[in-house]
Amino acid sequence: MAENFDNVFIKGRGEKLPKALIAAVDTGEYDIERSIAELKELVYTAGGETVAEVVQKRPAYDNATAVGQGRLEEMKRLVSDLEVDVVIFDTELTATQIRNIEEALDVETIDRTMLILDIFAQRATTREGKLQVGIARYKYLLPRLSGMGKELSRTGGAVGMRGGPGETKLELDRRHIRSRISALNAELKEISQRRELLRKRRKKDGVLSAAIVGYTNVGKSTLMNALTEAGVLCENKLFATLETTSRSIELPDGRSVLLTDTVGLISRLPHHLVEAFKSTLEEAANADVILHVSDCSSEDIGEQTRVTRELLSELGCDGIPVVTVLNKSDLCEWSENLLPEGAVLVSAKEGKGLDRLLEAIAKALPETARRMRLKLPFSEAGLLSKIREQGQVFEEKYLPDGIEADALVDVRLLGAAERYRI
Repeated sequence: MAENFDNVFIKGRGEKLPKALIAAVDTGEYDIERSIAELKELVYTAGGETVAEVVQKRPAYDNATAVGQGRLEEMKRLVSDLEVDVVIFDTELTATQIRNIEEALDVETIDRTMLILDIFAQRATTREGKLQVGIARYKYLLPRLSGMGKELSRTGGAVGMRGGPGETKLELDRRHIRSRISALNAELKEISQRRELLRKRRKKDGVLSAAIVGYTNVGKSTLMNALTEAGVLCENKLFATLETTSRSIELPDGRSVLLTDTVGLISRLPHHLVEAFKSTLEEAANADVILHVSDCSSEDIGEQTRVTRELLSELGCDGIPVVTVLNKSDLCEWSENLLPEGAVLVSAKEGKGLDRLLEAIAKALPETARRMRLKLPFSEAGLLSKIREQGQVFEEKYLPDGIEADALVDVRLLGAAERYRI
């Protein structure tokens, strides 16, 4: 089973934090300082401790070891002096590079993708989450088999495993992995189809939906809890939440909306990881409104916003109304007067700005019903019954000359109700 993968850091948990040396090659492709800072956060999230970092500026990665020989010698000394347990590269390595680096340093070596996969494996709790992680890990492993210098166990091999019982030949390993990917995809498809049926049923029943999206660790789950008391796990770590959670909330205009939390995003997220979690992220593509949450206290808010918008576009979310939620206002000094159009400043942790956010959500949603105060003659009691069936009546008073009501009127009944509006 895919869930039987060993995790990179889990071996040392409970005794001491595994010591990690992180390494990066600055080729000018991306902001190296920002990426290294993010990698350190990933190490912490996975249960490790960064004890040193090595950065080399060069025009391209070395085909054999990613870094040059001089940097490799420096890393070897650090590994020995600091008793490093694992070396982590801030890029995606080939199997040959991993093998060569491990032979030179005599220590476990992984890359950024393997680290993220490890975190996902640690935090996946539902069957769907475990299937998604399993598919992503097998897809990562498949093209690397030939350069690994080892075989995959038929009984359940793993990224990071060194050998294992029941080893087979390379082609059998590949066939086994492809078979596992197909089986896991088939099971995931069944779950996705059930999710799609639920979506269609909600649409048919007129249920409005909102999806919370954004970069990892910007406070999406904290916001979900603040609005719904959903009890979603909140940690100051990356990828604290992998599975979706949905709860209903009531808006100021009387309508209800189903609010769904989604997995956090991260820069340079490997494509097959995005593919694996598309069924979860598709909640955004099917929502009536998207809450794009950002950390207004972060120096990287621009980059985080760009990553989120690009993925939303890739998922086909263009055209869906977006409410920009600038969270963690307790940690920043943004002025309400300088906010971008359509943005709302909140502190989910302190519960500030949530009323304005609910109003913004109601405004962004398509008009499906309108809250009205009505005074109907007794002869229109039937209209009030229809309003109750298709909308909601919050309060009604029987007066000598008719019925006074505070009601949420479905759009199909607005014409009939408008003449009795007070």
